[in-house]
Amino acid sequence: MRILIVEDEYKLAEMVSDRLKLEKYTVDVSNDGEDGLFKALDGIYDLIILDIMLPKVNGIDILKEVRSNNIDSKVIILTAKGELDDKLLGFNSGANDYISKPFHIDELIARVNVQLRNNSKDKKEITYGDLILDIDKSIIINKDTKDSVSIINKEFQLLEYFMRNPEQVLSKEMIYDKVWGMDNESFSNNLEAYLSFIRKKLKVIDSKVNIKSLRNLGYKMVIKDEESK
Repeated sequence: MRILIVEDEYKLAEMVSDRLKLEKYTVDVSNDGEDGLFKALDGIYDLIILDIMLPKVNGIDILKEVRSNNIDSKVIILTAKGELDDKLLGFNSGANDYISKPFHIDELIARVNVQLRNNSKDKKEITYGDLILDIDKSIIINKDTKDSVSIINKEFQLLEYFMRNPEQVLSKEMIYDKVWGMDNESFSNNLEAYLSFIRKKLKVIDSKVNIKSLRNLGYKMVIKDEESK
């Protein structure tokens, strides 16, 4: 799960980011509204923690722009503006939750967890063809033979992304943003290696699912029997 923090208080953003990383979330941080809006509109985030009073672009405008672009990221507003009218404006603009500063970090983490559990995309298992990805156990299973193998870290994140978007062409840039993050430069040489590891594990459990390379376009998850269609 990837989270974006848009917060201009550097120490606060760092504190929240560090805690979320301990909770095993992937976290990106923006310290002004313009950069936050740019990242949010990419649509790769499962959840956005959003301040209202930001330099360049305020949080409400970011939220409205995100929703007008049909981006369904969960949004928790985290702000010093705690009056009822402020909260109503936040919810009416498309926020899923609203927390006033000062706040307790444990409460924020609890609310993040609730939002992501309530996300309809967040299931214990993802299935495509004969392949099951067990999210809790970090294993893949052939549902016909019951053979299984573990899959962790970047391999897990890559496979989860493909299984949430089967039969869709995913460009290298889309995969880069979702799995490695916008500011990571180690992407290009690693992608093919990780995809090779995943394909070998799919063969180990004799799955018909494959990740197909499409020249100059990217990659697509398909069922082998349907590749020629």
